[in-house]
Amino acid sequence: MSSRTAEPEASGTELELKRVMGPKLLLLFIIGDILGAGVYAVTGQMAGIVGGVVWLPFLVAFVVATLTALSYLELVTKYPQAAGAALYTHKAFGIHFVTFLVAFAVICSGVTSASTSANVLAQNLTGGFVANGWLDELPSTGIVTAIAMAFMVLLALINLRGVGESVKFNVMLTLVEMLALSIVIAIGFYAMAQGEGDLSRITTFEGADDKGLFMAVTAATSVAFFAMVGFEDSVNMVEETKEPQKIFPRTMLTGLGVAVIIYMLVAVAVVAVLTPGELATINEAEGRALLEVVSKGAPDLPMDRIFPFLAVFAVANTALINMLMASRLLYGMGRQDVLPRSLGKVSPGTRAPYVGIIFSTLLALALIWYVSTQSDSSIVGSLSGTTSLLLLAVFAVVNVACLVLRRDPAEGFFRSPGPTPALAGALCVFLIVPQISDRDLLEYQIALGLVAIGVVLWAITWLTNRGVRAKKTGFRDIEHLEK
Repeated sequence: MSSRTAEPEASGTELELKRVMGPKLLLLFIIGDILGAGVYAVTGQMAGIVGGVVWLPFLVAFVVATLTALSYLELVTKYPQAAGAALYTHKAFGIHFVTFLVAFAVICSGVTSASTSANVLAQNLTGGFVANGWLDELPSTGIVTAIAMAFMVLLALINLRGVGESVKFNVMLTLVEMLALSIVIAIGFYAMAQGEGDLSRITTFEGADDKGLFMAVTAATSVAFFAMVGFEDSVNMVEETKEPQKIFPRTMLTGLGVAVIIYMLVAVAVVAVLTPGELATINEAEGRALLEVVSKGAPDLPMDRIFPFLAVFAVANTALINMLMASRLLYGMGRQDVLPRSLGKVSPGTRAPYVGIIFSTLLALALIWYVSTQSDSSIVGSLSGTTSLLLLAVFAVVNVACLVLRRDPAEGFFRSPGPTPALAGALCVFLIVPQISDRDLLEYQIALGLVAIGVVLWAITWLTNRGVRAKKTGFRDIEHLEK
C-alpha cells in the first residue's frame, strides 16, 4: 500500500506527486500487491475445507473482488485523489466518525495482514532450514512465533530508517513472487507428466464437518478472499499514474485476471501432487502448503531447498508494504487531529513517522502473541481471516458509497454496470455473516477489539480537542489523508 508525502516548497505551495506510472508499471504494482503472502497463507486451510475443488473458492473470491473493483474504478476515475476508501466514504456520507471507522479499519487490516505475513515467513524460513539440513526437525510453535515477532521488530527498524517505497523495487519483488508461484505450478505439472500426480482430483469434493458443497465453498471463499485483496491499494497510486481515467480500468481488471489464473493453477498443482489424505491434514501445516508441493513433486531437484527462501522474500515484501501503509495512515490521522497528535510526530533525522511506526508494531506484536496463546486456533488462519473480515466490511461501505455518489454528475469516468455495486455490497456482507462464512469467533473478537482501540483513541482526541481545536477535528483535508 502506498504512502507518498509531498513536501511543501519554500514559497508555501505544495509539490504535486510525480506521474511516473504507465500501464505496465501499474499492472505489475497491482499484480504484486495481490499476490504477496495470501496464496501461501490460505491454500492449505482452504484445501482442508473443500478438498480437491480448492480452485473453486479462488474463482468465487475473484468474482466478488472483481465486482467490488468495478465500484473502486468508478470512484477512482471520478475522484482521482489518493485517499481511497476514506475519501469515498467522506464524500458519500460526510460523517467524520464513519470516515474514521473506515480509515482505521484499513489501518487494522494492514497490521493483521503484516502479522499474517510474518507468521508465513517464519514457517517457510524454518521449513527451508529443515530442507537444507540446518535443522533436524521443525521447531515448536513458540519458536516460530518468536521468529515472526522478531521479524516485525526488524520491519520497524527498517521503517524507522525512513525507507521509502519505490515502484521499480516493487516491480523486482513482484517478479520474485511470480517466479516462486511459477515454480509451484511447474512442479505440479512436472509431477503429473511423471505419473506422480492425479489431475482427476480437482473434481473431488471432500467437505469438512459434513458441510454440503455450497456451504463448504462459501466458507472457503471467505478464506480465499484474503488472497484476492490488494487491488484496492492501487487507487492510492492514482496521483502518480499517467492518464488514470484512461488506463486504470483495463489495468486493474487485467491484474485481477492474471492473479486469479496464477492462483487457480497453483490450486491445481496442490491438488494434483498431494493425496486426499494429505489434503485432509494439510491445514495443520498452515503457511507451508506450497513448500509441501515443491518437496514432494520434485524430490530429485534442489527446488525444495531454494523455494522457501523465495517465499520468504515475497511475503516479507507484503509485510513491509502493509506496515508502511499502517504507520503512514496513523501519521496522517494524527496530523489531522482525528487521532492523538503524537501519532503524527516525525523523526527530525530520518523524517519517518516514528510514533506511528512504534504504535503499529506494538499492535502487531500483541496480535501475534495473543493469537499464539489460543490453543484451538490457527495463527495464520485467524490473522488472515481477520484481515479479510475487516476489508469485506470496508468494501461493503465503498460499494454503498458508489451508489450514493452517482448523484454527483461527472464526465469521462468509468461506470460500474447497472446495479453491480449493490450486488457487490450484498456479497461482501454475505461473506461477513458468521453462520454463512463459518468464521472462527476469534476473528470477530480481534476485529472488534482493534476497532475499539481506535474508537477509544478517537474519543480521547475529541475530548482533548474540545473548544477551539474541536472545530478543527475531522477529516478537513481528506483528499490528502494518505499522502
